[in-house]
Amino acid sequence: MTTMKRFTLSVSAAAFACGLASAATAGDGVPVFGSVSAAPRFSTGPILQPWMSPELGDAWKQGFSGAGVTITVVDDFRSGNFYYGNLGNGTQLRRHGEWTYLETNMVAPSATMKSQDFTSGQTVKLNRGLNVLNLSYGMYAAAGYSVGQIGWSAQEGSIISYAKNGQAVIAKAAGNDAVAVGAANARGQVDYLNASLVGTPTAIFVGALDRNGTVDQKAVLASYSNYAGTNTAVQKNFLTVGVRGDLTGLYGTSFAAPVVAGYAAVLGSKFTSASPTQITNQLLNTARTDTIQGYNAAVHGRGEASIARALAPRAIQ
Repeated sequence: MTTMKRFTLSVSAAAFACGLASAATAGDGVPVFGSVSAAPRFSTGPILQPWMSPELGDAWKQGFSGAGVTITVVDDFRSGNFYYGNLGNGTQLRRHGEWTYLETNMVAPSATMKSQDFTSGQTVKLNRGLNVLNLSYGMYAAAGYSVGQIGWSAQEGSIISYAKNGQAVIAKAAGNDAVAVGAANARGQVDYLNASLVGTPTAIFVGALDRNGTVDQKAVLASYSNYAGTNTAVQKNFLTVGVRGDLTGLYGTSFAAPVVAGYAAVLGSKFTSASPTQITNQLLNTARTDTIQGYNAAVHGRGEASIARALAPRAIQ
């Protein structure tokens, strides 16, 4: 059994400016189930931030903001690694998981939020109703192993099982090595959590665009972002969203996955009887390709997630 290492999938502003894609290493620790402050509430309701897609504000106005859905953020809530950022409430210093938790909650402010430290080794527990898991980390080891050779903890084992059996929507950060999902990076390592989720019905790999694209101002894939590659099983479950690190100071596909996790909850608050598979398929099937410069399925998968298109029908299949 190989030794796996956890890496959060953020990119420092300095590394991004230098064209690097090095992720910060999170420390190991005892099991911690974090209690993390929720997104700020305002008497006038949630505020659309400049880093968000304008479509999200329209969803909120229709009354869809994640009510009745549980989002569990599995991430670093314990280590001594902190990052400066600003999601619209002033510059703050937070752990990686505290940032991804806050971002997810700001996208879906009415969702029930849970957190679990990614070193816990414990089964991720599901609530009643629709469950969404946000994974802004990877599990890396040297290339050359099959997924069947990996001995997972109860934590990752439960996540992979939920994805295989369609029990929860999984938003998985694609990675920051500028390689295809499942391929070895420049250090000769593979994210085996990515590899184990390929082909599962409710896992969505999420890449980063440089902005929220429009027909007139198309987005491009961020230079650090992993991409779909030639594996059609990845392409069919790969989405992209804008990551405005230029506004927030937070770069990386770590901050793309929470947007899709939030979108899944927003969608679930409209289609309250929909299964995780139905929610996943609706997000994938309604992605836009006309907002991406030079759209290519091998790069962008299904395209840019569109919460407006996903919410549009009266019912979903």
